[in-house]
Order: sequence, then C-alpha cells, then structure tokens
Amino acid sequence: MNTTERVGWSRIEMAQKAALDIPDGSYVNLGIGMPELIADHVPPGIEVIYHTENGLLGMGPVPEPGQEDVELINAGKKYVTAIKGACFFHHADSFTMIRGGHLDISILGALQVCEKGDLANWSTGKPGAIPAVGGAMDLVAGVKNVWVITDHNTKDGQFKLVNNCSFPLTGKGVVDRVYTNLAIIEITEEGLKVREMAPGITFEYLQEKTEPKLIQ
Repeated sequence: MNTTERVGWSRIEMAQKAALDIPDGSYVNLGIGMPELIADHVPPGIEVIYHTENGLLGMGPVPEPGQEDVELINAGKKYVTAIKGACFFHHADSFTMIRGGHLDISILGALQVCEKGDLANWSTGKPGAIPAVGGAMDLVAGVKNVWVITDHNTKDGQFKLVNNCSFPLTGKGVVDRVYTNLAIIEITEEGLKVREMAPGITFEYLQEKTEPKLIQ
C-alpha cells in the first residue's frame, strides 16, 4: 500500500463510527477539527446533547449553505445550528460544566497518543507553534471518557500512536479509545487493543503503521 494514498475509512466514515458508539442521552464535547464532523451523524432515535466550550449546550449539525447565523458558532469559530431546547451561557459556566465532571464524553483530535493513553494534541513544541494548551487540558481532566479521532499516521507516514509522546502533553493516561482511518483501538491496562479494523486492512499492516505492540 502506498503511504501517500489514503486507505481505510474516510473522515466521514470515521465520524459515523464514533457517532454510532455514543450512548443515548450522552452529553458530549466535540473538539476542533475532525471531531466536529460527528455532530452531523447522530443515528435516528438517539439523543445526544453536544456541548461547545464557548457557551452552547445543544449544538446541532452544520447549517445548510446560506442558512448560517453569524452569531451561532462553535469553539472552532465554525457555523453550527442549535437543536430544540438548546441553551446559551457564559464561558465560565461552560468550563464549570467541564471541570465539574458533568460531561460524559470528550472527542478530540490528536498529534500523538501513547500506549498508556497520554495525549498530545495542542503543540509540536517547535518555535512558532501554538503558545498555550487552552481548554483541551480541562476537557481531558474533567470529562468522564476521552475519545480521539485522528488519521492513523501523519502525511509523511510518521507514527501518531507511539510508545511515548515526544510533543508537549495535554494530559497523562487520559485517552480511552482512538478512532483512525485504519482501526478503532481501545486503550487498556494491557496495551492497545484492536476492536475493529477498516475493510481491507490486515492486522499485520495495522501493526506496521503503529509503534506500540497491538493486541488482537
């Protein structure tokens, strides 16, 4: 398989996989970037209340072109909608919800995830990189479950699932599950356990693209 060719699930399919795993009635925060796609894929008959840290509980899917409300955005400054019964509140109240353990799941992007569940998702540590971690450290510390959705490798083929993170950490031992274009992987005490692989992906290929030893 060519390392420059995208294989496995598309980003939309990854978002659909994550959306299907969210339990009915959950309160969920979606991080900036790929996690935002998940709001568009709530399964029929399932109620998920999406939270965004800039002060909205009840975030809906991306609006249709031409239907955007300039005053209704998420933390990533993307246009969103609000579901029936949604509420708005102060930024400080939003972080009180996060830090108080009132959210069930946080789904974030990642630069690196290590086999022990350490997460690096805000900076490479290089000059000119993002200067501060922002609300990500609150999300990984205060939310009951942390999931990551990310491409399995970097564009140049480097590992994103690693033995130890080399980038500045967002949190230690915080990640419970990882969704990539190649597989869904659980972080367990024994190591990285493969729950599901994308069509056409073999365990041998998945291991080749992952630094830590995987468990079938």
